[in-house]
Amino acid sequence: MDTVNEMKSHRYCVIMCGGVGSRFWPFSRSGRPKQFLDFFGTGRSLLQLTYDRMLPITDPERIILVTNAAYYDIIREQLPEVKEENILLEPARRNTAPCVCWAARHIHALDPEASIVTLPSDHLILRETEFHSVIRRGLEFVEGGDRLLTIGLCPTSPHTGYGYIQRGAKVDGAGDIMKVKSFTEKPDLEMAKVFLSTGEFFWNSGMFLWRADSILRAFSRYDTETAAVFDAGEGVFGTPAERDFIARSFPNAPSISIDYAIMEKADNVYVETADLGWSDLGTWNALYDCSPKNAERNVTQNCKVLAHGCEGTLFAAAPDKIVVASGLKDYIVADSGNALLIYPLAEEQKIRQVVNDVTARFGEEYV
Repeated sequence: MDTVNEMKSHRYCVIMCGGVGSRFWPFSRSGRPKQFLDFFGTGRSLLQLTYDRMLPITDPERIILVTNAAYYDIIREQLPEVKEENILLEPARRNTAPCVCWAARHIHALDPEASIVTLPSDHLILRETEFHSVIRRGLEFVEGGDRLLTIGLCPTSPHTGYGYIQRGAKVDGAGDIMKVKSFTEKPDLEMAKVFLSTGEFFWNSGMFLWRADSILRAFSRYDTETAAVFDAGEGVFGTPAERDFIARSFPNAPSISIDYAIMEKADNVYVETADLGWSDLGTWNALYDCSPKNAERNVTQNCKVLAHGCEGTLFAAAPDKIVVASGLKDYIVADSGNALLIYPLAEEQKIRQVVNDVTARFGEEYV
């Protein structure tokens, strides 16, 4: 085997696809969250696009999906080519740190030399060639030592919905890879403006690269509670006993993000900066920003729209629906199934609470 193929044979991808996506209600529902939706009419969901994007980097048998058990049937429907043993089913929702720790344990048992790209399933990346270059450089970097790497994205606005990474000193001979100086969670607008003015801060993409042994070592040092849950399963990972162990033990893991658990504490964290034409598609605003607009700055998703005096408004409905509106400015109009949302774009951060209110008043059938 040549050197390139030898390296590729130890490269794995973990796609985290268990989120609920409540900020995209009513399109994203508990039974079919946004990662399983085809937002752009391409015939591929966000999850499928993420899977496709990794095929030039690693072989299909080394792509691992971590999802909630409730989404097993959707995964089989959308990615029937994925092997059964490559679908890790979480029996409870526990944020990203337990997800990462389990996946690393699983992969390390199969291949102690593994390096891993860990990705969310619901991001939009327009510059895929650059993405592949960034990931390959990043893998070479983490394969060369005990290093944890995150991808920092060039900010285009003082966005308050993203975390920020402050770059430190450059790493000699490693291109755009730098030591991380600090992490900041979702700053207010004034602070975000300061961050942009310095040129030292990048959006935290939630994409990570590391060797399996490196991230497991970090859990042992910085998040002993999560590590202990999976340490108790020594010897079961990669065997038929793994699923029973996870069913019993996974709910005991703390609900904590990988950022809080590891990345903000470790001293071997690096950032590779990039411009990928990226959006996390976390909100209706994000979808509006990356969608084509007409002369009135309106966005139409799939449906037919007759708009009089409407500006800056996003219309989303089924293809067989006609939406007629007048006088709306900077609004979301989203119709899906048994729910219709008409809400100011500027107040979309309240949609999570709206979903809670709908559940409390009308029941779970609407969410």
